[in-house]
Amino acid sequence: MSETTLQLARLNSGPEIFHSIQGEGVSQGVPSVFVRASLCNLHCHWCDTDYTWNWEGTPWPHERDSDPDYQKFKRDDYIVRLPVSQVAAQIASYRCPNIIFTGGEPLLQEPAWCEVMQLLSSQNQTYRFEVETNGTICPSEGFNRMVSQYNVSPKLENSGNKPSLRIVDEALTFFATSDKAWFKFVVSRSQDLEEIEQLIARFTLPKSRILLMPEGRDETSLQQRRLWLVDLCRDRGFRYSDRLHIQLWGSKRGV
Repeated sequence: MSETTLQLARLNSGPEIFHSIQGEGVSQGVPSVFVRASLCNLHCHWCDTDYTWNWEGTPWPHERDSDPDYQKFKRDDYIVRLPVSQVAAQIASYRCPNIIFTGGEPLLQEPAWCEVMQLLSSQNQTYRFEVETNGTICPSEGFNRMVSQYNVSPKLENSGNKPSLRIVDEALTFFATSDKAWFKFVVSRSQDLEEIEQLIARFTLPKSRILLMPEGRDETSLQQRRLWLVDLCRDRGFRYSDRLHIQLWGSKRGV
C-alpha cells in the first residue's frame, strides 16, 4: 500500500520547509518551522505566494500581470510531492516545537496533515501545530483535535475573489465559535473596514481575536498603510499585525 503524499511548494531543489520566526498574527516573533502547501481554492490578485496556484493556462488575474518579467508558473516546476513520513522527518530535524502549516490552502490536503501531526506527536508530545487558512473549509473533528491554533484570514473584496468563493458560512461559523481561532484581515484601503464590520456582525466574530494587517509586499507599501491602520486599530479596538518578515528580509521566500 502506497504512503500518503503531500503536495508542497518547491523551494530551490526541495520542499518549502524552513525554520524562521512567525512574521504575522498573534504568534508574531515565535520561532517556528513553516511547511508550505501547494494548491489553493482562492486566487487573490495581490497574493505573494502565487506560485502555489497561478498555473500556466489558468484565467486568474494577478496584480503583477503588467510586469513584463512576470508570467504564470509551470505547475510541475513548483510542486514537490513527498510522503508524509519524509515531511515529518524534515520538520523534526529542526528541533523546534512550533509548527505552522501554511500555503496555498493547507486544508485542501487535510488527511495528509493529520498523518504528519500524528507522526510528530508520537515522537514528542510538546509539538504545537498552527494552521494558516483562508477560512473557507471546515476542519474535521479529528484534525481539529490535533491543532493548537488556527490563523484564519478571511478574504475581502480587495482580494478579487467572488463572495460566493471567499465566504463560506459553515466554515466561518465553525471558526467563529472555536477558541483556537484568531482572525487576520488584510487591509489595503480604509473602505475595507465596513466589510470587516459586516463580517463581524454576520458571524459574531470575537473582536478580541481580530487582527488587522496592512497589505503590501515591500516596506514602502507597508509604511504607507500602517500609519493610518495603526490609528484605526487603536480607535476601534482591534489588534494590529505588521509583516515582520518583510521588514527584516524583504519579499523573500524561505525566511
